[in-house]
Amino acid sequence: MIISKDMNVNESIRAREVRLIDSNGDQLGVKSRQEALDIAGNRNLDLVLVAPNAKPPVCRIMDYGKFRFEQQKKDKEARKKQKIINVKEVRLSPGIEEHDFNTKLRNARKFLDKGDKVKVSIRFRGRAITHKDLGRKVLERMAEECKDLSTIEQKPKMEGRSMFLMLAPVNEK
Repeated sequence: MIISKDMNVNESIRAREVRLIDSNGDQLGVKSRQEALDIAGNRNLDLVLVAPNAKPPVCRIMDYGKFRFEQQKKDKEARKKQKIINVKEVRLSPGIEEHDFNTKLRNARKFLDKGDKVKVSIRFRGRAITHKDLGRKVLERMAEECKDLSTIEQKPKMEGRSMFLMLAPVNEK
């Protein structure tokens, strides 16, 4: 069943003939629009167009207000369960010292613990761009130090004067 925000209900259905399904899911066959509206009216329910592109279009007899309410409840639950993943960035330099590296490493591990992705970047300044291998080693060391908490989503890659590495948290299931 296709659910959209603006389903055609009762009088807004324009088709002459519709395939009718009652509230229990039983098929009542092909009926004229007016006949289907009368059946729905007698049961104090709504006629809802669920498959407008079918030949003939398919309509269902249901309590549309209750259906909308249930749908909104399901959408709210789905939003509650989804996890928003942020991307945090840790910037390094090719000639980073041990203590500075450990500080950045601690930050990256903290972000990964929270469930955020970490983008580790190295900006080459001036002549440092001639030593891309130094930058790659620093990035690989960072990935190695974080491998218990993360997986490498994107290997080290040059983009302009910067080199990037993406780390994604490991999912514990």
